[in-house]
Amino acid sequence: MLTRTVLPCALVVAALAASLARTVTGGGTLGNPAPLYGWYLTDAALFALAVLLLRRVPARYVPALVLAGSVAVAAAALLAPPRTSDDAYRYVWDGRVQAAGISPYAYAPDDPALAGLRGPGLPGDCTGWDEHRTAAGFCTHINRPGVHTIYPPVAEAWFLGLHLAGGGVRAAQVGGALLAVATTGVLLIRRQDRWTAALWGWCPGVAVWAVNDAHVDVLGALLLVCSLGLAARGRAVAGGVLAGAAIATKLIPALALPGAMSGMLARRPRPRDLLLPAVALGSVALAYLPHVLASGAGVVGYLPGYLREEGYEPGHIDRFGLLRLVLPERWAPYGAAVVLLAVVLYVLRRGDPHRPWAGALLVTGTALLLVAPNYPWYGLLVVALVGLDGRWEWLAVPAAGQALYLVGGDTQQPAYGAALGVVLAGVAVRHLMRRRAGRRPGAAPHEAPKKNRFTPPARL
Repeated sequence: MLTRTVLPCALVVAALAASLARTVTGGGTLGNPAPLYGWYLTDAALFALAVLLLRRVPARYVPALVLAGSVAVAAAALLAPPRTSDDAYRYVWDGRVQAAGISPYAYAPDDPALAGLRGPGLPGDCTGWDEHRTAAGFCTHINRPGVHTIYPPVAEAWFLGLHLAGGGVRAAQVGGALLAVATTGVLLIRRQDRWTAALWGWCPGVAVWAVNDAHVDVLGALLLVCSLGLAARGRAVAGGVLAGAAIATKLIPALALPGAMSGMLARRPRPRDLLLPAVALGSVALAYLPHVLASGAGVVGYLPGYLREEGYEPGHIDRFGLLRLVLPERWAPYGAAVVLLAVVLYVLRRGDPHRPWAGALLVTGTALLLVAPNYPWYGLLVVALVGLDGRWEWLAVPAAGQALYLVGGDTQQPAYGAALGVVLAGVAVRHLMRRRAGRRPGAAPHEAPKKNRFTPPARL
């Protein structure tokens, strides 16, 4: 039995880890992405095959296999410096600034006030994909050295912790690996459907975005997974605190809050229905408070400039690619708001309170489809929610972001159009499967909703 089920799956996972090792050491970078194309496709194919084989593995072997595979995948991504993002260098800088007793929101990296914290600068002509010229003329790995940090306070606390743990990009990568594997462990703490944890733990995107490129989004994903697990058990206060910490890490987890209120409008709303989001927003405010007192409006950082730079500014819209197929450009942001509001109302009306992650996935995934960002690591939250819910088709959304990020050009609409097609196909297939299951002899006409399948540790 084991040689027919566990062994083939384990061998494919080992091949996936080897392929990822080759992906990050094979020479491909954001400045020269061509070598990555074939490896990314190979990684995706091995990932899909490994998950399919996992479905045949006896349930008692699934947790150990998924966790071991998650460790192997994360370890493979540690074999080289970041290949497609230089954000980790900004993390290192922000940690160093805080360790010196300076608010990270007070100065831009090239400000003369921070000259004592800077090294001698990079040698060479500053033409590498991860090298940037400052106003003072020196070369650095820190992106956007002339602007203030954009990261929220919990992320900044993580950067300080990385500095105290040894600092450097290697510490950020190891920290990302630990967070990724920890998320896999939390996803495995369920009595049913533990195989879905592999949709996160073995995902090549997690290895690239969370570990090799060390994006802090993985911390927000872990906090939110824990939050929704607590919400499903009715622990709104603890869940709200963790949700607030997730939002104060990267803001995007705020999209998941409607999931915690799933089904609220299907009955008479109660004050406790709003407890988790209220605690979450209060936690965000408390996290920001010390920095507001120290830096005032500086805590906003480069966020307004970032939104303009990324094409969200009225009159110069580069986002909302799918909506711009059917709406004038100036109406695209308003159309996105209307569609997203409709999805939120659907979750509040029809969502399952015992499975808040389902509503969170629907809202978050829809938001990314509408906005069409070109940074795939924004989709790490979607991957984590897929690991909770099992609706694998939503993995197409961060995959579209990856295609847009590497290829660029006019790929926004084709990439996200394909992702929308995969999501709709997944919905159709699930609907047909439910109909066929309902027609089987002896099948109940309506199944009772499943109770909470998530069982976090007692002190999570």
